[in-house]
Amino acid sequence: MPDGQTIYRVRRGDSLYKIAHRFGITVEALMRANNLTSPTIYIGQTLQIPSSRPEVYTVKEGDTLYQLAQQFETAPEALMIYNRLTTTELQVGQRLRIPVYTEAIVQVDAANVRNAPGTETVVIAQMVRGTRMPVVGGAEDWVQVRLYNGKLGWIARQLVNIVPHGREKPILEILGYYTEEEGPTLPSSYQSFTQHAALISDVGLFHFRIDRENPSQIEKFFTFTDEYMRSVVATGHRNNIKMLPVIHNLLYERGNQEVNKQVIHVMLESPENRQAFINDVIELIQRYNFDGAHLDFEDVNYEDRNLLSTFYQELGRTLKQRGYYYAASVPARTSDRPTNPFSAPFDYAVIGAAVDEFVVMLYNEHGWPGSPPGPPVSIGWMERVVRYTLTKMPASKITAAVSVFGFDFNLTTGRNTYVTYQMAVNLAQRYNAQIRFDEETQTPTFSYQDERGNRHEVWFENAASIRSKLMLANRLGIRGLALWRLGMEDPAMWDMIQREIVVRKSVV
Repeated sequence: MPDGQTIYRVRRGDSLYKIAHRFGITVEALMRANNLTSPTIYIGQTLQIPSSRPEVYTVKEGDTLYQLAQQFETAPEALMIYNRLTTTELQVGQRLRIPVYTEAIVQVDAANVRNAPGTETVVIAQMVRGTRMPVVGGAEDWVQVRLYNGKLGWIARQLVNIVPHGREKPILEILGYYTEEEGPTLPSSYQSFTQHAALISDVGLFHFRIDRENPSQIEKFFTFTDEYMRSVVATGHRNNIKMLPVIHNLLYERGNQEVNKQVIHVMLESPENRQAFINDVIELIQRYNFDGAHLDFEDVNYEDRNLLSTFYQELGRTLKQRGYYYAASVPARTSDRPTNPFSAPFDYAVIGAAVDEFVVMLYNEHGWPGSPPGPPVSIGWMERVVRYTLTKMPASKITAAVSVFGFDFNLTTGRNTYVTYQMAVNLAQRYNAQIRFDEETQTPTFSYQDERGNRHEVWFENAASIRSKLMLANRLGIRGLALWRLGMEDPAMWDMIQREIVVRKSVV
């Protein structure tokens, strides 16, 4: 979530005044952080608590470096590095800069994380070289870190490099969607996932679907073995990545959305079906050692909107009781009016209150059947959708899902086709087309004419367009970006992220 912010769930007897007093902030600051227009709150509502963490702290009588590190969720050494201190001794009145975020980066091939400081304590996780973990405290020779599952652990100081961060770079999360190969031009996500694990916060595996024959159950979407899936999950965990199954209701029959709507309708229509499906979600999590669940329901009858909201709430209660993480990918909308039948069934406020992470899917602004040419996600579209979403839930819940792919629009036939970054570049080279960066939409594009005389316009994504979206996410204060999907992106994107962004791990 954004720097220094926590989430509070409203309890019986709470008022804005009581909550503000509890956290040492003003009612006005609490209302501003949650886009509240009135002081009315309700039980179960989630509120974003703005940070009271100072950027500069003045040392008081009795302060120690260790106590301040615990207070500000960092390590004593991080305070020393960040302030260029040569001694742990502090002076009353001394001004210390406080890191916004501190990470421990594993410097050995394999490093044990334990449940308490000391080499005789229980090992609760093992991380590989290059793994990044948020630092939340420290002792003399040990560093306290947060893991992919939200738990805290301890790692020996000699095994990691401590890196404190201020606000010099945006601190954002990167969610990567993962699929298997979808033909010769759409490769598996595996290579991108393993090569760039240090720059990924969480992964959504698009491998599960509502069973068409029995909609109260979940089926495998791709063909894979249980051993393969457990291996991928374990790889993510060794890199401190939260691993979630994406469960969807898509692609039963190409071009036939009515099937998708009917399948989810049957799942939603009775309490018994919904409960059976929720039970299967829990079984799925346990079977592969996932950290929770990620829903991606897209084609839903408008008449099923209330049942859909009920289901999100029911699943949320079950996952919360069991300590599992809950994310949902939701179609984009920009107003309360149900003008778009694709997004109209989704109540942002209800879903936002139920989930831990609300992933708003910004694609496809252009690229749908019959669409005019244009970018899958322009920077203006992203801002409009996210600003609407911010009126329904705290920024700390919102992730913007953007494309790393593009579309080749055949202007002569009126059809369009999917292109990866590499496919787009190959087309430009083949037809000697000049790629230009459209400043208004912050998207690369080019035009060409094929052998049949058909005119084409291609819009896609590259490192520069993703950078623009990351910077907008930072300005809007949301969690970060979700990328559909790993393996289709501009390879230079990762160098840009490494250079210009601090990727926050262990999303909570």
